[in-house]
Amino acid sequence: MSQSPLSVTTSPSSMPINHPATSVDDYLSYIQVVMVNTTLPANIGSAARAMHTMGLSRLTVVDPKRPIDETSVSHAAGGHELLSAAVIAPTLESAIADCQLVFAASSRSRHMPRPVVTPTQAAKIIFDFIDSQSTYQPQTTAETAQDNIAGTRKPNIAILFGREDRGLTNEELAYAAYHIQIDANPAYPVLNVASAVQVIASFIFAYAQTHTQAATSPEADADSDKAVARSMIDMTLRQQWDEPAITQQQQQQLTERMTALLVQQGLADSAHLKSLPARLSRLGSRLQLDQKEYQLLSALIAKLLKDRLQSS
Repeated sequence: MSQSPLSVTTSPSSMPINHPATSVDDYLSYIQVVMVNTTLPANIGSAARAMHTMGLSRLTVVDPKRPIDETSVSHAAGGHELLSAAVIAPTLESAIADCQLVFAASSRSRHMPRPVVTPTQAAKIIFDFIDSQSTYQPQTTAETAQDNIAGTRKPNIAILFGREDRGLTNEELAYAAYHIQIDANPAYPVLNVASAVQVIASFIFAYAQTHTQAATSPEADADSDKAVARSMIDMTLRQQWDEPAITQQQQQQLTERMTALLVQQGLADSAHLKSLPARLSRLGSRLQLDQKEYQLLSALIAKLLKDRLQSS
């Protein structure tokens, strides 16, 4: 069967999503798969096929070594339309700048660990986050207009997948609030990147089906939540939001400003920061800041920096 010429989107896609989510498709539309620095175009196609099979439709490819090509299309099978709509991003930072929640698939523990979750636990965190974001309602016309312009009022969740040969770097893993690990043979717990996408996506799709049945069968949803709760790690998730969550870009900006403040106050050495930025980033993930809290902290840091400059 012949394929139409392949076109790839190179700018961020618009996301006309109704809020809150009510169907499986609604929930899954908030989730994007981000593949980082892939080597083989065929793996991008296989990942697209895996996504399509499990209802995911948003694919971002960061700085691929080789572009999407006809081998990608042949491996994508029924998911070839995801390749045409794929976003090609120059950097991981730009790919997830407007995301409020980021996960990373990783088979190993790293120096600066984040909470490690199973695919099922990740799915629950994702859906709880989407539901909690739906509690926010603009209070003024100005806020509604700002929502439409900035797009920050819609949940935007990314799951990062690394290179075929070595996965994600420590710096890339630091962008994620949670690391997803798939149960596998401890002697060789390494999956092909497309296989990892398939496994994680299948858990998310299964959870989506159960979660959306709550409207018609609350008992079934309660049973599912109890089953997941038995395997959940000890963590606190923010449940009520009177303002939307900050984006990954804002989290990174806050980390940079905090680092600059600590250096200016003589509490850190700019030439020997070591793991300080990563620790501040992890702290920010735990705080789960909203937009107003971000503005307050930013204003406080700016004031402290200015006062220090004026006094010196």
